[in-house]
Amino acid sequence: MLLEIITPEEKIFEGEVSSVQFPGSDGKFEVLNSHAPIISSLVKGDIRVIDTDNNSSNYPINGGVIEMQNNKIIVLAD
Repeated sequence: MLLEIITPEEKIFEGEVSSVQFPGSDGKFEVLNSHAPIISSLVKGDIRVIDTDNNSSNYPINGGVIEMQNNKIIVLAD
């Protein structure tokens, strides 16, 4: 699935991933391939990205919004 993490200043990530963990306002949640469409608010924390080669990366955010639809995730982050 395709992930884009965008801040007001720049796009900090764009690429194919196998899973992403988010700091949601009701707790952490993970999105996998073929996940149902979702829109959720995010709180301060780390977005944990696992790419298609099983490499893990963390991206700290201060909050934001995620939308997933048709295996494309867009994150608008602070």
